Amino acid sequence: MKTGPDRTGLPGELGILVRLDGGSPLPELTAALDAVCEQAGERGERTVVVLRFTPAPHQPREWPGGVSIQEVKRWERAVRRLERLDHVNIAVVEGTCGGPVLDLLLAADYRIAGPDLRLLLPVNEGHFWPGMTLYRLVQHIGLARARRIVLWDSAIELADATELGIVDQVSEDLTEAVHTAAVLRGRLSDRETRIRRRLLEEAASAEYEDALGVHLAACDRELRRLSGNAPEPTEAPQ
Repeated sequence: MKTGPDRTGLPGELGILVRLDGGSPLPELTAALDAVCEQAGERGERTVVVLRFTPAPHQPREWPGGVSIQEVKRWERAVRRLERLDHVNIAVVEGTCGGPVLDLLLAADYRIAGPDLRLLLPVNEGHFWPGMTLYRLVQHIGLARARRIVLWDSAIELADATELGIVDQVSEDLTEAVHTAAVLRGRLSDRETRIRRRLLEEAASAEYEDALGVHLAACDRELRRLSGNAPEPTEAPQ
């Protein structure tokens, strides 16, 4: 199964497409993710990164298999790198998916699913894999609902994934849905999106007074950008 980035990109130079098989070995998936992030970083214009998962007939429930902690660390760094791109990233899933799919769905800006989606949770001998998926689940859907999934569920059906906000759109025509999403989201795909994304992440845990200064700095930057006096690029708020 092809896991590297599709160098031909999306039609009309809208972005970069990478096809992933959730049953591939962890190092192979990590390399594919790093490659597409590298390619996205080389593109100066606005672009969209699309991760499209192809369903396999026998998706493994166990994840990540016989790997080292260093390989797990490299995977987590690659997923975090995706989250911090200046570009909007879109995840596309269909059929029965397992392994790393939930990791990348929760790291995506926009998520499109086929009507037959079923997410197999990463479980080993009955225990949910304790990677950063746990953290993202709590951040995304709250502690109570994340606890139910982690301790009691073995899969997430499409209706639940939609209700929980793990899926944003369901479509029978995934190619058309990807094209439409790439056109609409691509207009927002730049460094300002990365800053908004970081502010949203921090809002879940920061106290109001601690957050105020960072938000005012972002507002000041935006006002100067709109007036044509944009400041020199600096690192996004931590």
